Amino acid sequence: MKKIKIGFIITLTSLLCSCQKYLDVVPDNVPTLDYAFHLRASAERYLFTCYSYMPSNGDINKNPGFNGADEVWYMSPIKGVNGDVWSIAQGLQSSSSPLANYWSGEKQGNKLFQAIRDCNIFLENIDKVADIEAYEKDRWVAEVTFLKAYYHFYLFRMYGPIPIVKQNLPLGSSPAEVQVYRQPVNEVVNYIVELLDEVDRNESLPDRLSGTENIELGRITRVIVKALKAKVLVTAASPLFNGGNSFFNLQDNKGLQLFNLSPDPQKWVKALNACKEAIDFSEKLGYKLYEFPPSFAYKVNDTIQTQMNIRAALSDKEANTEVIWPNTNSTTGTLQRSSIPKLLPGDPGSTGLRPMGTVAPTLKMAEMFYTNKGLPIEYDKAWQNLDRFALRTAVAKDRFYVKKGQETVQLHFDREPRFYADMGFDRGIWYGNAANNYDVALEDNGQGSLIYVQGRAGEVAAKQENQNYSITGYTVKKWVHIGTTQTPQMPSSNIKSYPWPELRLADLYLLYAEALNEVNGYNGGATTLWVNKIRARAGIPSVEVSWNQYSTLPGYYTDKNNLRSIIHKERAIELAFEGSRFWDLRRWLEAHQSGALNGPVKGWDITQKESIAYYREVLLFNQRYSMREYLWPLKISEMQINHNLVQNPGW
Repeated sequence: MKKIKIGFIITLTSLLCSCQKYLDVVPDNVPTLDYAFHLRASAERYLFTCYSYMPSNGDINKNPGFNGADEVWYMSPIKGVNGDVWSIAQGLQSSSSPLANYWSGEKQGNKLFQAIRDCNIFLENIDKVADIEAYEKDRWVAEVTFLKAYYHFYLFRMYGPIPIVKQNLPLGSSPAEVQVYRQPVNEVVNYIVELLDEVDRNESLPDRLSGTENIELGRITRVIVKALKAKVLVTAASPLFNGGNSFFNLQDNKGLQLFNLSPDPQKWVKALNACKEAIDFSEKLGYKLYEFPPSFAYKVNDTIQTQMNIRAALSDKEANTEVIWPNTNSTTGTLQRSSIPKLLPGDPGSTGLRPMGTVAPTLKMAEMFYTNKGLPIEYDKAWQNLDRFALRTAVAKDRFYVKKGQETVQLHFDREPRFYADMGFDRGIWYGNAANNYDVALEDNGQGSLIYVQGRAGEVAAKQENQNYSITGYTVKKWVHIGTTQTPQMPSSNIKSYPWPELRLADLYLLYAEALNEVNGYNGGATTLWVNKIRARAGIPSVEVSWNQYSTLPGYYTDKNNLRSIIHKERAIELAFEGSRFWDLRRWLEAHQSGALNGPVKGWDITQKESIAYYREVLLFNQRYSMREYLWPLKISEMQINHNLVQNPGW
């Protein structure tokens, strides 16, 4: 009988010991399919196998969205982080050995076609289990059907047209039968949506998991299904997959056209309806944009409250009202330690336990965030005569953003709260470490103990060796849980980990706004309503107020093309460092444009001690993005095995 392939083994004991490891269980030494589906217990282990292929999107080494674009950069040669995915950002992708290869399961990629096969095995055999209640079996079927749809979507987003694996080929299939074809974009999307609709109709699937069901955190619910469907349809409606670009005129060896030859506006209508349905369903269940709940341990003023509303929307797993899909297969301990700079003096201890601060946001990202008036720097009237790189000393009114009396660049002053919530920078206040949780609540006192980043040569967060430092002078504060406390050595007990948020409500709001604009334009504010919800939580004025009162171009937002650029910018800022920009720039066909992934990557001169020398732009890399990089290459060896596969354009 057919053997079951096992990627790794975690015993059932781990399930009982930690609810956070619920989905990290795979069958151990299950010899045959008959045995696997003989009893409920062994079938449940096979259910966990299907979950175990979930991409680890909270892993700094494996998520292409983290390191594959222009949001962060690293020292060269890279240390402390696997360089495979970062090589994509440097234009080093190849068809001989593809990076983040989720087709074959190499170079930090999971074997997603094997995942789909295992999902099919489960669905084909679950009826054999004798000691299982009907409602539980139906729920498991819904979960695995969803995972099958998700794995198809993940591959589709990377490769475009892919083979659809509705059923596994039987043993003994002829050579001709195993030579499968890639299917057209429309057929792939339709199949994914059909699977999701099938899951949505399954009454045994819970709408959401309540607090009493946290042991199951990460399992699929109906609200996740609806949210993913919205994301799938927005992706399919976007320019990369909606036809009209001659570069993607791809045919297979039978002459079948794999991409649309012209855009279909009805795809945006379908996406619009799916987004609205997902939002209505989510809000009916109590989902809303997160607000940080202050407590005795974390007393905050209004300034820090706004920053924590933003920052903890990712990391608060106890009181989070926004995260729709927490991925418990992918927690964030290493991610946090890779981001947090050294804030406190003392012996850093062993390499594996120290705060590393190696994940370095680029200067482009620092400039991308809005001003405190909710505008891009170049359109804010107050910034027209300001030199963003001129030095300025922080005074009392700046004290919760920049250390009072310290000097840094104008770029770090008068910015929107998301800038201060998401990014750590030299002389910037770092709220959240144990030493300053109380003092920040005081308006005029306690300033002496507020922690701030000291990143210049010879200082505590500066480069002191050939690893564990930020090459740009910036770090990602957004990833670090407020409860993560730093000591010179950081044992795992100091890091408050959380499941990676695969989908959150803010993402849905912005997807809906995008679809609304493509269908209806500004429409008297009906479109910007959803963007303004995000902006209100972010502590900035509405789109209308910002552009009409403070910009050099009043009324800019009323034009459909201009509003599109505003929505795209809002996604880039609100979802910064969450892996979204990487995929968004691709689906929008904007990655090759100047200023996107085609241009200089810069940081500060981190080798300097004095501020006037430290705050000098340093060129780290010149990115070049070609059209072929919109889609992953198929590995040459895969095409040698299956001659019916055609390579993606340009590879």
